[in-house]
Amino acid sequence: MRFSFGDAMCDPDHYVPLAKAADELGFDTFPVGDSICYPEVAEGSYPYLESGDRSFLEGAPFIDPFQLAAALATVTTRLRFRTGVLKLPIREPVLVAKQASSLACWTKDRFELGVGLSPWVEDFRVTHSDWKTRGRRMEEMISILRGLMSGDYYEFHSEFYDIPRIKLCPVPEQPLPIFYGGHSEAAWRRAARLCDGFTMATATMDEAIGVAEKLRRYRREYGREHRPFTLHAGVTDIGGLDDIKRLEDAGIDEISAGVRNPYEPDTMSIEDKLRAAEAFAENVIARL
Repeated sequence: MRFSFGDAMCDPDHYVPLAKAADELGFDTFPVGDSICYPEVAEGSYPYLESGDRSFLEGAPFIDPFQLAAALATVTTRLRFRTGVLKLPIREPVLVAKQASSLACWTKDRFELGVGLSPWVEDFRVTHSDWKTRGRRMEEMISILRGLMSGDYYEFHSEFYDIPRIKLCPVPEQPLPIFYGGHSEAAWRRAARLCDGFTMATATMDEAIGVAEKLRRYRREYGREHRPFTLHAGVTDIGGLDDIKRLEDAGIDEISAGVRNPYEPDTMSIEDKLRAAEAFAENVIARL
């Protein structure tokens, strides 16, 4: 079992000490979140909270994930970083390929690209991106990212993108792992068909195990069951080491060890967070 540790929407001064501690304590991955702006007036509700309330985002700071991961990589030696998740369809694919490949090279292959759909139509409006075609464009963008990060000349022509033969330099020595994040059948199918892993932010044990089974079924359906695939889950009701073993047996490769609920205001001091990381490393990581 792998373990991720990090924080989101927290005091930006907390990131460096948290990453250094995660690196030293034996955690595997440090997730970095993505949000570009907050609309003053928003349509709809927040889909990942039962209440749908977006008020928790008021004043919540987000550092650009590519810049944050690059900065944290300079103060760590083994920790991997993953966007969780980058709102891909509101961006231009060639620029994302350049950013992601540069970061993978800079970190010496310690970067993983997590991608997903933004639930906010406002994100698409302010970036002049089409909301209705986001799913189809997402699938093409994943293909474009892989092609451009191959190190060869690559071109792509479709209804949405017209890219002449170009080459990026540098590109990572190892293929950049692409994870998909979401909460729907379409998300699970895209992950199984197009990606190297899946990440879910919050789930109960039963929910996470259910998603793992669906992903196995879809990967068999697409003939990809023998390819490497990593399933990460932020499981909210783990009671002990036996539960971790149950998740591992179900095919879940990585779980989160967050110190707080990111959907609530951050009232923890950095000292409290570091103590929580040390306790998890001592009581869980060191005993497995």
